[in-house]
Amino acid sequence: MAGYLTTHVLDTARGLPAEGLVIMLFRIGEDGTREGIAQAVTNEDGRTDEPILPKEAFKTGTYELLFHAGHYLRATMQGDEDTLFLNEVPIRFTMTEESHYHVPLLLSPYSYSTYRGS
Repeated sequence: MAGYLTTHVLDTARGLPAEGLVIMLFRIGEDGTREGIAQAVTNEDGRTDEPILPKEAFKTGTYELLFHAGHYLRATMQGDEDTLFLNEVPIRFTMTEESHYHVPLLLSPYSYSTYRGS
């Protein structure tokens, strides 16, 4: 089984999927350098239409998902330039086996959490 990576974003303050949130995926080199390898925008279900890292591009290693939360929070009237607490939310993680990895973001204007989902 080839591995792949999926993600989604839930807006816990509104109790809704976070639609229209930009997500970037970086591969982290052994020297700490970041290589941008994918970008997606969440759909009406808060998910990307395709895996953000599909089976044909999967490699084990360290990655970072960068969620552009600030734009989404401003667009949904949950903050402005003067009151915005979260702007970019990075989540760095390591994939060590060829498996399905699911890394969601639970987002509110003042906090976030994540976990390895299924």
